[in-house]
Amino acid sequence: MRLVYPPVCSGCGKMVGQPAGLCPQCWATVRFIERPYCEITGVPFDHDRGEGLVSPEAIAHPPAYAKARAAVFHDGVARKIVHGLKYSDRADLAAMMAAWMIRAGRDVVDDSDVVIAVPLHRSRLFARRYNQSAELARSLARLSGKPFLPGVMRRIRATRQQVGLGLRARQDNVRGAFSIKPEQVQRILGLKVLLVDDVLTTGSTVEAATRALLRAGAGQVNVLTFARVASPGEETLYA
Repeated sequence: MRLVYPPVCSGCGKMVGQPAGLCPQCWATVRFIERPYCEITGVPFDHDRGEGLVSPEAIAHPPAYAKARAAVFHDGVARKIVHGLKYSDRADLAAMMAAWMIRAGRDVVDDSDVVIAVPLHRSRLFARRYNQSAELARSLARLSGKPFLPGVMRRIRATRQQVGLGLRARQDNVRGAFSIKPEQVQRILGLKVLLVDDVLTTGSTVEAATRALLRAGAGQVNVLTFARVASPGEETLYA
C-alpha cells in the first residue's frame, strides 16, 4: 500500500517516512503554544509573568469553563491541517492532531472524566458528512483512555458562520444553540467534562456549549482545541 499510496507531508505534500506527519521544513514552521500563558484561558503572554498567573481579562470576565488549552496557533501549516480535516475528508489527520492536543493540554485531560465534542447542527453535518470536532474527540479519548460520549450534546439551532462578526455578535449568534438531551443527563451528572473543538477564536462557541453542560449538571468543564487564533479580532471561519 505504501508503494501505491506513499505517505506525504500533511502540510506541503512531500513524501515523508510516516503517514499523517510533517516534513522537517513544515514542522519547523508550526507555532506550538507553550507557557507562559493564562492558566485559565490559555491565552499566551508576551513575556513570562510568573507561574500560575491569570490574565486581566480572565479576572474581569471569568469564563464559564475552568481551563482552556490549545496545541498550536491557527496559521500557516496548522491552518492547512485544520482545513484538511474539516473540508477535505482528511479524517486520518485526527490522530496526529489529537496527540498534539494531549501534549499541550495534559493538565486538563488528566483533570477530566469524560470527553465530549462540540456538535454540528444536523444540516451542516449532512453537508460535511462528519463532525471534525467529534473525530478529534474520538482520537483524543482513545489516546488518553478517557470515555468519549457522542450524542450527549446537540446543536438545536443552525447558527450563522461566525466570520465577519464581532465579539458581541458572535456571542448572540451561539446563545442558546446547544442543549443536553434529557435522557443523556445522567451520563455527565457531577462529572468533569473535557469539551473538544478544532479552533478557538473568541471563545463564544465553547462558552455557550459549556453553559449548556453546566446547566445539565456537569461538575466542571475544561476546553481543549487543536488551534487558537492569535488575535480574537482576526477574521476566521471558526468560533
